[in-house]
Amino acid sequence: MSNIVIDVQHLTKQYELRHQKASSYSTLRDTLADRVKALAKGQLSNQTKETFLALDDISFSIAQGDRVGIVGRNGAGKSTLLKVLSRIVAPTKGRIVLDGRVASLLEVGTGFHPELSGRENIFLNGSILGMSRDEIKKKFDEIVAFAEVERFLDTPVKRYSSGMYVRLAFAVAAHLEPEILIVDEVLAVGDATFQKKCLGRMKEVAGEGRTILFVSHNMDAVQKLCNTGILLHKGKLVTSGGIDDVIGKYLDQNSSEQAVFEFDPPAGADLPGKIDSVGIENVSGKPVAEIPVLTHWQVRVNFTIYKPLDHFILGLGISTLMEQPVRTVWDSAKPMKPGTYDAVVSFNDIMLAPGIYKLIIGLSEQQRNFHYEDNVVTFEVSDAAEAKPDDRIINYRSGLILNQCPIQIRQIS
Repeated sequence: MSNIVIDVQHLTKQYELRHQKASSYSTLRDTLADRVKALAKGQLSNQTKETFLALDDISFSIAQGDRVGIVGRNGAGKSTLLKVLSRIVAPTKGRIVLDGRVASLLEVGTGFHPELSGRENIFLNGSILGMSRDEIKKKFDEIVAFAEVERFLDTPVKRYSSGMYVRLAFAVAAHLEPEILIVDEVLAVGDATFQKKCLGRMKEVAGEGRTILFVSHNMDAVQKLCNTGILLHKGKLVTSGGIDDVIGKYLDQNSSEQAVFEFDPPAGADLPGKIDSVGIENVSGKPVAEIPVLTHWQVRVNFTIYKPLDHFILGLGISTLMEQPVRTVWDSAKPMKPGTYDAVVSFNDIMLAPGIYKLIIGLSEQQRNFHYEDNVVTFEVSDAAEAKPDDRIINYRSGLILNQCPIQIRQIS
């Protein structure tokens, strides 16, 4: 146990959620009167309580020098775990033993005072980590050079852009020699060059025998940096071990979650039909919530037609979450009889870069939509590619479409 630097036993973090009950009061006067009566009785009016376990009886140990990737879907408890380990929030139950100084980068500006300059915040953060002024001075030039904020060093950080903020915060956390470095998804704020630079620095830190905990949805970054992993799901520890095994189980776990989306009929009378459900599938027809990059996939649309149509068209669109259109596909117009239908749209000729995308689905008659959904169906293209090693040379940052195309090369001299 001598080389164990983080020991977590039966860790539980519980929150109390309050919900407002539906009320029959319709006026402000009655609502206020009801609240005053409730306060007089020492209770909150029209509210119910619900216990939520963000972390549920988690136990694990991390050895010195381990590079640990913490993975799981949104709401799994990853950020809560890091906040507890960073002593930002207190656990409800359990025991945590940390052997060494901890530096945390959990959100933009963590540990920074907005009114102080970049220079002053470097010394402030170093002091918080328990370093002397002389120790900070020795690392000062390296920190400033890494963060690339020389021109703005004496400017209050409240005037920094989010990218500048993160560059400086990471530079401080990574260069002031903590024994344990905790990094959340905050690095996603930086550009691709900065992210690569940060990953390189974290590898250097790990090579010096220090311990790293890293949370990211970028599975490629997690695979490259980490040697071990922890998989969380709804506050519980699913598995821990080698990073490849943990990522594999994470992708398998997600294969059937949030892969099929059901719809209520749109408002309006006498509609000719409606979309019943939309599912994201692999080429075997299995519903999946994540698509490994460089693999084929398909969309299954179930819909109902209520009355005969002469000019029916099914259309699908793909866009980014920032509303950037990627592609639109549609079927040729055809007559349709009343009934329930199943349509499969194969995307074997388009490879998307890693990221989260939206599907836009429309049913139309005479080129007029009668059921249109543009903000419900989302899916993720994962960076943990099931690809050949030579396929990995693709620069995912250079665009949204990764399709191979022939390139004519000829010798001219």
